Amino acid sequence: MNKKLVRSIIVSVLIWICGGIGYIYIKDKTAENVFSESLILKKDNNTSKEQVVPDLKEIIREAQKKVVMVELDDGSIGSGFLYNNKGDIITNAHVVNGSEIVKIRTTDAKGYEGKVIGISTETDVAVVRVDGLKDIEPLILSSNSKLEIGDEILALGSPLGYQNTVTTGIISGTDRELDVESYTYENVYQISAPIAPGNSGGPLIDRKTGKVVGINSARIEQGNIGFSIPINSVFPLVNSWSETPMKNLPVTSAIDDLAEIDENKMLETSDYLVSYFIESINFRDFVTAYSLLGSQWQSNVDYDTFRSQYLNIISISIDELKKENKENKVFVEAILTSLERNGEEQVSKTYKVNYEVAYENDQAKIIIEKKLD
Repeated sequence: MNKKLVRSIIVSVLIWICGGIGYIYIKDKTAENVFSESLILKKDNNTSKEQVVPDLKEIIREAQKKVVMVELDDGSIGSGFLYNNKGDIITNAHVVNGSEIVKIRTTDAKGYEGKVIGISTETDVAVVRVDGLKDIEPLILSSNSKLEIGDEILALGSPLGYQNTVTTGIISGTDRELDVESYTYENVYQISAPIAPGNSGGPLIDRKTGKVVGINSARIEQGNIGFSIPINSVFPLVNSWSETPMKNLPVTSAIDDLAEIDENKMLETSDYLVSYFIESINFRDFVTAYSLLGSQWQSNVDYDTFRSQYLNIISISIDELKKENKENKVFVEAILTSLERNGEEQVSKTYKVNYEVAYENDQAKIIIEKKLD
């Protein structure tokens, strides 16, 4: 009996010991799992906070649709960009030069009449309302970002009348101050991206976010240094004009050189229009491509038929463009390389195409397309 009792005691002790060890092991593993889970959650949270940098070409393409060229009766040219769904355009005060009515030309060569609803004689900023651009999605403005030296930027505008030109660069200085004509620029960005006559009023875009961070406004010819007004510094002004347009506009000074609309500009417009047409096909943006066609072409081909002609194209690019002006019409000869689907295969083809460009109702349009042998 004593031996059985001793054995029972030993077995009981062993069970208690094993139970205790098991409890400690399970507790430690549970704590380890909880800790591991918190690390995973922390990692996931950090990952979700990482910014995905948009593709450069996508940033440019989306921005170009909302950047406009501002034209005055005297032939002077500037730039501007759509900033709300009321059709309001932000530009420089010196661009509109006290005019009440200006002409606005969009990236697809459409022309609109714009009315200046606000202009400052101290800060070089103005707002133009374009009823024809109402309810169009505007550019996204960065209301609280502060760029630093070395940050990458894009400057969009119409230098020398070359609409929607894009230049890249960096922030090369911050909090700069300078006086140009009647305007005082304070706490502005200094940028390495070139600003030429016609660039003024265009947007300065943050490469990382694709948002507008400034208004390209002035330049120093020595060293080709540009300056851009931070967008957040003009929010109160532009918003007040948008809510309550000014009734009497003050006269401001012009500081950009004249850029007359002449034969060379027509050639440039045609070059740009054809390039934009091909680019729209490449991005499969057939609605935009179709909108660039003249009435003659659209009357012969409806949208669905037009679209179906390009569905087999995987990508298309321009190898060469040649332009010739004849009797108020421009003929653009393009050599194109197209990668196309042929059943299950992909085939590369080269085309020589002639585009006729002319103005319809003050808008440049592609009148006809003719494939050449």
